[in-house]
Amino acid sequence: MRNEIQIFFTALMFYTRIPCPKWVDHSQEYLNKATRYFPLIGWIVALGVVTVLYTTQFILPTTIAVLLGMVTSIFITGAFHEDGFADMCDGFGGGWTKQKILDIMKDSQSGAYGVIGTVFLILIKFFILVELVELNIWNAIITIFLASVLSRFTAVYIMFTDEYVREDELSKSKPIAKKLSIQNFLMASIWVIPAFLLTGSFYFLLLLVPVFLVTTYLKSYFKRWIGGYTGDCLGAAQQINEVVILIVSYMLWKFI
Repeated sequence: MRNEIQIFFTALMFYTRIPCPKWVDHSQEYLNKATRYFPLIGWIVALGVVTVLYTTQFILPTTIAVLLGMVTSIFITGAFHEDGFADMCDGFGGGWTKQKILDIMKDSQSGAYGVIGTVFLILIKFFILVELVELNIWNAIITIFLASVLSRFTAVYIMFTDEYVREDELSKSKPIAKKLSIQNFLMASIWVIPAFLLTGSFYFLLLLVPVFLVTTYLKSYFKRWIGGYTGDCLGAAQQINEVVILIVSYMLWKFI
């Protein structure tokens, strides 16, 4: 049991800024196993977001409540995944060879592609969340949980099916899990099931289609250019799929 607790806290330490016990170390072995809890981290992040969003929407305009909810997400994760998305935009936007792409993504400075991409990403999230809240606050809450959990599972799926390609261990980012067993993959998938059950509708299984297509395209794109994935690629996949889930969920809530 203590071993499993340490694995969970390892996931919490690497994927969020939530304080963890001092005895939690930086073991690569535990980090590989901690991937099984990555979708669970999505539940924790979403809980913080919906708590702030739900309480503030009673006393503040919807736009401000949504903005505060988004700030909460960034505060909890330290913009870990957004940073990966920005680096991916810079790397694949400015690099034309594998090594150049990897070098750009490793650079701590943000370029035009990263800034522009991140601005559009945040704007899309903001406007679709505002629409969801105005449509129905409870539907918005359910969608936030679903998007947070399922999008993180797509990163787990990429880790399970593809190869980590960073040729050296020098990186400005946190280490990531590089090996994923079938056992950890199946355990990670368990955390997604309750998120779908929250919707109370089988129609939301339709979400799996666009999410699978987008993830498959990203996997193919990453493999074609650099031969696999890096931590930044995983962060980008999580962010892109989160937006896809929010948009498709809005359409499902509105039209079905």
